[in-house]
Amino acid sequence: MRLLFLGDVVGRPGRRALGILLPRLVAREAVDFVVANGENASGGKGIDPEGAEELLDAGVDVLTSGNHIWQHAAILDYLRETRRLLRPLNLAPGVPGTGAVVHATKRSGPRVGVLNLIGRVFMGPAECPFHAAERAVAELRRETPVILVDMHGEATSEKVAMGRFLDGKVSAVIGSHTHVQTADESILPAGTAYLTDAGM
Repeated sequence: MRLLFLGDVVGRPGRRALGILLPRLVAREAVDFVVANGENASGGKGIDPEGAEELLDAGVDVLTSGNHIWQHAAILDYLRETRRLLRPLNLAPGVPGTGAVVHATKRSGPRVGVLNLIGRVFMGPAECPFHAAERAVAELRRETPVILVDMHGEATSEKVAMGRFLDGKVSAVIGSHTHVQTADESILPAGTAYLTDAGM
């Protein structure tokens, strides 16, 4: 199975580039499933319903987010209506939206679980991402063996720690938010892929 993660998509230029290039890339590389972090897709900060729909129409299967998810007030109702845009699971209990989903792929094969977490180092208040991840992954594994985790965080060390914590339990842990390529991609000892994204 071929999984593609894009992030963070920034503003109208990022959405336009994705709209043009993603269909070609999916076709050329036979991509089965696309996840994109839309954290900054609308106006360079946050995401609104129109921006989310544009990315989904371009071929993204599931959108993840992070600390700017509440930037646009219109997103609150949208989060209540869709399961294709995730907000970090470990935000305060009772906030709109969901932090994990299992979704069908573009082709036949197992469905893909996507888990969105947010770190606590140099970020706003959040519940422990490690406790949240442990519970969520156990639930997701009942439905699918293919799980991709977006760990949205400031500190690379916290993202690496999450990769090691979930090694062997998920397919990949990808660190988003930093917008800087860290070139730290690796296959961890128990087989989980780990990397930090560059931003788009």
